[in-house]
Amino acid sequence: MKRTISLWLGLLAFALLPALAQTPSKPMAKIHGHVTNPAGTAEISGTVSLSTDGGHSSKATFPVSETGDYSGEAPSGTYAVVYRALDTPPDKVVDEYDNVKLVIGQDTLQNIDMSRKEFIDKNLNAEQRRKLEEIKKQASTEGEVIKNLNADLHTANQDFSDADAARKTAKADLGATASKDDIDAKEIEIKTAKYSEVETIMLKDTAAKPDASVLWAELGLAQLGLAKTKNDTAKYGDAETSLKKALDVDATSKKPSPGNQGTANSGLGEIYARTGKVPEAVAAYDAAAKVNPAGAASYLTNEAAIFVNAGNGDAAAAAADEAINADPKQPLPYYLKGQGLIQKATLDPAGKMILPPGCAEAYQKYLDLAPTGQFAGEVKAILAEASQIHSSAFGNDTSTSKKKKGK
Repeated sequence: MKRTISLWLGLLAFALLPALAQTPSKPMAKIHGHVTNPAGTAEISGTVSLSTDGGHSSKATFPVSETGDYSGEAPSGTYAVVYRALDTPPDKVVDEYDNVKLVIGQDTLQNIDMSRKEFIDKNLNAEQRRKLEEIKKQASTEGEVIKNLNADLHTANQDFSDADAARKTAKADLGATASKDDIDAKEIEIKTAKYSEVETIMLKDTAAKPDASVLWAELGLAQLGLAKTKNDTAKYGDAETSLKKALDVDATSKKPSPGNQGTANSGLGEIYARTGKVPEAVAAYDAAAKVNPAGAASYLTNEAAIFVNAGNGDAAAAAADEAINADPKQPLPYYLKGQGLIQKATLDPAGKMILPPGCAEAYQKYLDLAPTGQFAGEVKAILAEASQIHSSAFGNDTSTSKKKKGK
């Protein structure tokens, strides 16, 4: 039977054909396998058929999946296993394996390997073989690029981790007698070095592969780290540009990443919060939580912490409320809510602190969830000073602030 070779060479994928074989009522034998195209990669479309007349007719036909696999059932017997691309005419085949025996109670493995020398020599002309070698070379080059990018991402992740631990490292390096000023300076030195290394690596990598949103996100986070560490307004602008680029690239990707979008939006939220753009910050953090619900509590908790540090109590309390709604079992948002609300604390005539509505309840809930937590001592001191220690469950107080973030 005459054969034909489609010019796909593994470059395009189309919709899968439905299986043509109906489920039989008698016991069946099983078959499965993987289809590899001449370039040596998975062929992700087409069909595999079982034939007893050289491919002229089919006893069963199975679709090739998006991973290049196929499987199915058929009556026991000896078959030719035939592969057809989606555009292969019914009277022709792309590849064929003869004398494949199927036995009831067994699952026969039969791969279709069109990268084998026998197939290439028999079915591809000189020009097609030349193009195939170019494709293999390009695939090899791209594989090396991806390998290098993954190594760079590993380095970047370690640098970010080292930057997070910079103060601890500074104290260990300088010793117990070091002054606070010396520790502060050492911490800045470590962070600057780590963030600068990530920025340098990612500037190189985004130039090499500008369609990878994760690289732009990493670049933006490094620039944001430098902006915070050095209080550099220009770096905030660089970070904003990179994170917006990450969102733009991800939006046009075949497989958008909620994680990358959440990271980029959260980074933008921090930039805006630290530069006094409260409505923009709120919108960015809300976008992060919406696009990646799995990270919502973390994004919103970070938002609350940044607004606390920025002295915006209303925005901090509102963000903390949203973080609590996302995950009510995490103690930190309750502490941050208290920190936001306490900025409106007043003093009575005797000089005793009067906490605003909802503040004591938020602090008490933090203690309930983290009685020995990082801020437990501070919270106990505040409640003792205000004489407002509560044992009731959080949420019973209807006077809790409901103000919109940023108002």
